[in-house]
Amino acid sequence: MSDVLIIGGGVIGMLTAWQLAEAGQTVTLLERGRCGREASWAGGGIVSPLYPWRYSDPVSNLARFAEDEYPRLAARLLEETGIDPEYRQRGLLYLRVDDGDRAFDWARRFDKPLEAVGADVIYAKEPWLAEGIEAGLWMPTLGSVRNPRLCQALRARLMALPGVTLEEGLAVEGLCVEDGRMTGVETSRGPRLAGQVALCAGAWSGVLLGRLGLALAVRPVKGQMMLFRTPRMAKGRQLLERVVLADGRYLIPRGDGRVLIGSTLEDADFDKTPTADARASLRQSALAMMPALADCPIEHHWAGLRPAAPDGIPFIGEVPEIRGLFVNAGHYRNGLVLAPASSRLMVDMLLRRPPLIDPAPYAPGVMPKVTWNIGNQLNA
Repeated sequence: MSDVLIIGGGVIGMLTAWQLAEAGQTVTLLERGRCGREASWAGGGIVSPLYPWRYSDPVSNLARFAEDEYPRLAARLLEETGIDPEYRQRGLLYLRVDDGDRAFDWARRFDKPLEAVGADVIYAKEPWLAEGIEAGLWMPTLGSVRNPRLCQALRARLMALPGVTLEEGLAVEGLCVEDGRMTGVETSRGPRLAGQVALCAGAWSGVLLGRLGLALAVRPVKGQMMLFRTPRMAKGRQLLERVVLADGRYLIPRGDGRVLIGSTLEDADFDKTPTADARASLRQSALAMMPALADCPIEHHWAGLRPAAPDGIPFIGEVPEIRGLFVNAGHYRNGLVLAPASSRLMVDMLLRRPPLIDPAPYAPGVMPKVTWNIGNQLNA
């Protein structure tokens, strides 16, 4: 029997397993598919909330810790696995921002560099953006990571650790509780015993807790994205070299020149089917920002499910009703963004050591019925 059993092999589950193993714990990680192939794979990889000033301090506090950690994390994974997560710190251009005063207030409070820039600066950085842009905001320190490769690197690292057991292709069917304490889980291949269980199952976390009669306010929000294959430009430039964000949609460059456009926000339960309407909408947004993409083939179009909690504040901590059951879910659009911080907080709690981050704002519990309005989150 392992010291800790982790349900969910996304970035948060894998980072949790890695940190526990390095602390001397034995860990079993259960994943119903292949590690890193759900929301962690489907996202864009921007290492910041899209509009960070529109989030509450609990989200900003996690993001600040995680943003500082990502360069070290990526470098270490490359060294130890040979897989490059492609962390790039090239900055982000915000276009058509209508709450700039709020943005600068946030930047001052959190000591983040943010500046207003004119057309000359914008087109010097990204000359193939659409004509007519007069002004924007520039955040030079923002980074991004190629999340599928981050997932591959984390999986490879875990497979090399003797204290970690990965069980993929295994569905968790129920949580086992006796006298108010976790004893393990029921799976598609029989029971797995553990005194401590970390539920990191993203949008499915509320489903598993619901089978115990507990209501956790986490639900799936579908997001669709596309990838363009672009040509090399003059003097070795890429068509796009920095993240650009306008009207809630973003373009993200990859190291090989590809450009990603995202994303939709849809209330579709657990349906991950890509749709023609979303494909047309994403292409229209991409061309509105960068007309040259009209001549670039769409290489891939996919959908994923974000685990949304009210106000985007994740639930992190021990479930009050059940000793030994911990949850880390509800990051909404910021699971990858916050993963180094939220997994660190989870590990602190599992090991009963003083937490590096104040856990109070993230405490889970039995939640009242929540009325959801995805439209309120559209530009967050």
